[in-house]
Amino acid sequence: MSDTLVYAARVKDRKLLVKSSSGGAFTALSDVILSDGNAIACGIYNYETKQVEFQLITDRETRDTARGSKYMQSVPGNIFKKAVAWLKANPERSFLFIGMGCQTAGFRKFAEISGFRNRVTLVDIICHGSPSPMLWQEYAEHLEEKHGEIEYLTFKDKRNGWKHPIAVAITDKVEIPLNDYVKVFYSCCALRPACHKCPYTTINRNTDITIGDYWGIDKVMPDFFDEKGVSMILVHSDKGKELFDRSKEFLEYRESNTTECLQPNLIHPTVKSEMREKFWQDYHWHGMKYIMNNYGSATIQGKIKNKLKKVTGGGIAH
Repeated sequence: MSDTLVYAARVKDRKLLVKSSSGGAFTALSDVILSDGNAIACGIYNYETKQVEFQLITDRETRDTARGSKYMQSVPGNIFKKAVAWLKANPERSFLFIGMGCQTAGFRKFAEISGFRNRVTLVDIICHGSPSPMLWQEYAEHLEEKHGEIEYLTFKDKRNGWKHPIAVAITDKVEIPLNDYVKVFYSCCALRPACHKCPYTTINRNTDITIGDYWGIDKVMPDFFDEKGVSMILVHSDKGKELFDRSKEFLEYRESNTTECLQPNLIHPTVKSEMREKFWQDYHWHGMKYIMNNYGSATIQGKIKNKLKKVTGGGIAH
């Protein structure tokens, strides 16, 4: 397939749409894979270790726990070895790998070397960048010391709509807003240095499918806008097109193009904050509580609004 195909999409199931971070593309695509007895590798938040860890999934119940955005770096662990072992043990089956651009690039190379690329479908996610996992772990420990053990975590609760999500952690006693952590995330001070030089922030990628939020859909395709979310799906290969075509039964979708769909992280990497060095200096000198109180000025809602203005208004977000 020579040119990338672009779609705006959302799952038909309204309850599922509300539970999804954007339009439910992850669930629709993975449903197709699981229905054939195949396997998935993707990140799931571990409430004990307080980090996102890649797991091999063969059932919908476990897959459902992987749904949703995670504002932290995920840990591959031994997922490459598990994937190869599963593919060898199931020679008639195929495999879906879902991760950030850097992670899918690594798995793609590994699958090629291992001789399994033809049985693997690669889906990468439009990525703002990955913050230090150490920062989140310390932050989560602080919350649990104060409020009790975290039982549920979401960074995109859509009770106020897709364009106005909230991030919360829930214990058996209370719902805790995560505004300060989200502010730090969007301040770009805590992202990995490599994220500011990311080579995967382009339209055309070496994966089969790319998914993410379709920000700006209300401007370029207002009749398809949905307050509960719309996914962007970029199809890069024949293998990706086959998977997307099979997922259409679960989706409402519209064709789009590479001009309408442009997002900041489909154009360039997230720009490094001028405050990054001072941020980490302050962290090491003063600790996590200090930086949570002193960094980040935009709420998640404000950041999204700014992105929309810059994308749909002809500018580029920096």
